[in-house]
Amino acid sequence: MATNKDLFSHLRMAPVDPILGTALAYKADTNPNKVNLGIGAYRTEDGKPLVLPIVMKAEKEVLAMTGSSIDKEYAPVDGVPGLPELTQRLIFGSANKRIASTQTLSGTGSLRVVGEFIKTFLKKDKIYCSDPTWDNHHAIFNKSGLATEKYPYWDAAKKSFRFNDFLSHLRSSDEGSVYLMHACAHNPTGVDPNMDQWKEVTEVCQKKNHLLIVDSAYQGYASGSLEYDRKAIEMMIASGMQLFVCQSFAKNLGLYGERIGMLHAVCKDEQTAKIVLSQLKMVIRPMYSSPPVHGALLVKQVLGNEENFQQWTQELKDMADRILEVRKLLRFGLEEKGTPGTWNHITDQIGMFSFTGLSPEQCTKMIEEHHIYMLKTGRISLAGLNKGNVRYVVDAIDAVVRLSTSAGTVEAPNSSPRLCCL
Repeated sequence: MATNKDLFSHLRMAPVDPILGTALAYKADTNPNKVNLGIGAYRTEDGKPLVLPIVMKAEKEVLAMTGSSIDKEYAPVDGVPGLPELTQRLIFGSANKRIASTQTLSGTGSLRVVGEFIKTFLKKDKIYCSDPTWDNHHAIFNKSGLATEKYPYWDAAKKSFRFNDFLSHLRSSDEGSVYLMHACAHNPTGVDPNMDQWKEVTEVCQKKNHLLIVDSAYQGYASGSLEYDRKAIEMMIASGMQLFVCQSFAKNLGLYGERIGMLHAVCKDEQTAKIVLSQLKMVIRPMYSSPPVHGALLVKQVLGNEENFQQWTQELKDMADRILEVRKLLRFGLEEKGTPGTWNHITDQIGMFSFTGLSPEQCTKMIEEHHIYMLKTGRISLAGLNKGNVRYVVDAIDAVVRLSTSAGTVEAPNSSPRLCCL
């Protein structure tokens, strides 16, 4: 008979998360030339984490109000008052009473809440995610009780968007299917539909009555323009569609550890929005009760003050411009060196990440032989590149590509990386 002493004896060590595991391996490496291209967090030209100056300013302003107009009481279940209107204006262009909005634990929490909501209240059993997508998407929706299936997205041969195949999938799937889409800066490929393609996607989804969950983790960080990066969502709203938008402030405000996000449900009218919000709160209450306050206050202080907002937009553009610069340095460095393969996809992509085309075997060599840490899918975070290390990274990529090509074991990167089992 089993005893209490055997309570946990059947457990085995869980697999290491590929992204967090890469960060731990990087920290443990003592090589002075090591480079971290795994973690999706912004780094300065000196390779240091950045707290935006506007966040430091907002911190001081919030601190000055703490103890008087600001306290440390629990927030309501749906978050800090005033935040819905401000965040709606940012992501939709204007606030709208037909939108039900609730604060969440960043983008991940927003996705988890909406997953459980559509499973419980909309009786959906399956969601389509792009092939590939952020690995955690599958785990989040599976834990919500939804099966995940893939829709075509990445063209392995051309390193580009499989738009026609994607559109065909939208047309042929069952009416009322659920699709997860990335608002901009698709993770991990960095390949987005253009505005004409988004228009076609919107028209087909509306005709087929598909339900969209739009993950917006990089607004303003992709192009440097908050307005441009929300255009696809504005198009959907203008069409009259009902949908969900998951909004995160981790990347564009650098509030990674504050876990501040929003979930927006775009409904047909104001009364429906009130009902939907009431049921979203019923999902949140037994999950984590209410969200943390501090990050929400910082977002309010930036979005609700015109001077602060203007400072933020400039700092955000500076971050986006630096990423665009290192994209060019990486591509042109490889082309100048004559590295086998084509490399234009690096600058064709957008956002924090690049889907390099390196195979898992080549990525392993990058880590083990050159101390350059990256995911074995070939995805790199461009934030880890700077003028001081980009030449070293170029030389390492060139070395592993030439070695595998000459050995005849792996082709030069003219195709996408194979997704590994991590």
